[in-house]
Amino acid sequence: MSQTRSKRSDAIVKGAAHAPARAMLRATGFETADFDAPIIGLVNTWTTVTPCNMHLDKLAEPVRAGIQDAGARPVDFNTIVVSDGVTMGAEGMRASLISREVIADSIELAVRGHSLDGAIILVGCDKTIPAAAMALARMNIPGMVFYGGSIMPGERDGKPLSIQDVFEAVGAEASGAMSEEELGEIERKACPGAGACGGQFTANTMAMAMSMLGLSPMGANDIPAIHPDKGKAARACGRRVVELAREDVCARQFINMQSLENAALAASASGGSTNAILHLLAIAHEAGIAFDLEDFHKAATRAPVIADLKPSGQYLANDLFLAGGTRLLAARLRDANLLGNTPTVSGNSLFEELDALAETPGQKIIVPVSAPLKKSGGYRILYGDLAPEGAVLKVSGTADKVFEGPALVFESEEDCFANVKKGGVKAGDVVIIRNEGPKGGPGMREMLAVTAALVGQGIADDVALITDGRFSGASKGFVIGHCAPEAANGGPITLIRNGDRIRIDAQKRRIDIDADISARRAAWTAPKRRNFGGVFDKYARLVSSASKGAVTTILQTENN
Repeated sequence: MSQTRSKRSDAIVKGAAHAPARAMLRATGFETADFDAPIIGLVNTWTTVTPCNMHLDKLAEPVRAGIQDAGARPVDFNTIVVSDGVTMGAEGMRASLISREVIADSIELAVRGHSLDGAIILVGCDKTIPAAAMALARMNIPGMVFYGGSIMPGERDGKPLSIQDVFEAVGAEASGAMSEEELGEIERKACPGAGACGGQFTANTMAMAMSMLGLSPMGANDIPAIHPDKGKAARACGRRVVELAREDVCARQFINMQSLENAALAASASGGSTNAILHLLAIAHEAGIAFDLEDFHKAATRAPVIADLKPSGQYLANDLFLAGGTRLLAARLRDANLLGNTPTVSGNSLFEELDALAETPGQKIIVPVSAPLKKSGGYRILYGDLAPEGAVLKVSGTADKVFEGPALVFESEEDCFANVKKGGVKAGDVVIIRNEGPKGGPGMREMLAVTAALVGQGIADDVALITDGRFSGASKGFVIGHCAPEAANGGPITLIRNGDRIRIDAQKRRIDIDADISARRAAWTAPKRRNFGGVFDKYARLVSSASKGAVTTILQTENN
């Protein structure tokens, strides 16, 4: 931003009419020179309710120092956070996806309300990451997303632990395969301190996506939460966001069709969370880009799984960091001519960043594209009788699997989990969990408690699970989520009955039912929706289909 060009914050700090605003700002420590400098929002998602974000208040200090180093004035804001891990399997999980919209809205209100010149957003737990990108895309201002980093592994009997192990231990204890004492020991040792969940679950998948989108400096997000280099990266990010503001380089200069494809390719190749589909659709929506489910399917058919990361692989985020990080995975994709070159917030292009790769000799985390761990990518988009708008298959086993079996229908996650704990789900069943979509949930809860219980009982690969809800990045098994239209919108999933034959053909991308659902449709009446009150009901009225990213904003073009 040149000295002669007006800046966004001039709207509140320039001219005699804004003397009251300056007076208020002086009370917070502003000096006269600060009114001529860029004012940068340091938006934090700090909370003490989850290890993913509990250290972000401390991480803000070097970010703040970096902003000041560059001659700008930082102003701090905080948002709410809903912990996926803490709320999983409970009523509170309904708030998780809803919080994504609230976080994005709160960032927009803080930044636009104070006419800030740019923003850097510190993120941790799952929904804070896409929310930050959504806000930047919506406002199209200079800014970046800085991830607080992954947790270090826990340890038991010399083996690494993650939160995934705790959820799966719950299922093992329920089936009698593990004692209550063993479960307690795993619980106490799985999460040793600050940082987001350690596998290629949603947080780490989306942190990688931010680097591929160009909204985070390559390498900065890979550094674990407690690593001594995290503070150095934080200070550098603070300095860089000021440069972006001075140059007026805005978010939509990074978010485009190619960078979205790059992010989708990385999610597929890393065996990442299917939540990336929901979140990248939402980010594209906010940026006004026509990126849809088929774009994800194309990415998955192009990019096989080359990362041996949990939940389906062996290793955790810290292992990837030590091996070479996101640069390593992206370099493999580039070398296979899968990626396109795009700008990034560092000032270097994506390919220039990848040229700086320092791969650890002998690393076993990332394999070549020519010798993948799975020939198909991490997910597939299915259609058919049950999902006319699409559904998302998470590929954790055989990609081209055909599964056919009788439907076992549950009206909620709780009903299903109670049945699983009693041993009511058997090999060959097609488990249906409905009324858990964005509108019907409301909030599209994750089914990790159910999938982990099935893993703990040793039948996850022998059961198919279909839901209009979604799955945690830690879920594994033959699972299909985001089934659209959802039950609350009268989708075919609401017409399934116990015993119906369901056929899933992953290769043909079909998910069908052997029943006359047209006749059932004629006799169907919408059930009365449960009233949750407050923000839950507001969200249910506004939210779009999961096939559109489950967003609540309407683009101006959609109003015309």
